[in-house]
Amino acid sequence: MALKRGFPEADSWHVDAAQRNEILTRYREHSARFESVAARRDAVVAEVIPFSAPPVQEIGQDPTAREIEVLQLISDGLVNREIGVRLFLSEETVKSHVRHLLAKLQARSRAHAVAVGFRRGLIN
Repeated sequence: MALKRGFPEADSWHVDAAQRNEILTRYREHSARFESVAARRDAVVAEVIPFSAPPVQEIGQDPTAREIEVLQLISDGLVNREIGVRLFLSEETVKSHVRHLLAKLQARSRAHAVAVGFRRGLIN
């Protein structure tokens, strides 16, 4: 049974010399284009600026004990409502703790806050 109708040679292992040469020519042309692009990319070496996180003292306040509890529960995968139930807080209070955490840890998201918390040893 032919897989591609109208192109039975595409389903066979038999390729004549002309087809083989065409494939080889396309491969060589592609390789040459790839090499030229790679050479241009190597010629323009971008300088990478290393990231160094500012010390906690420069950021302002350290997270409170309650904020660290919230961060630990975030790292456990809980959402605000679940954190509120667990800590006997309203969902709005949890949101406030999360906002303060993001600011204090200079994090862009909850996941980033968890990563910063792990790096700084605030949570385990």
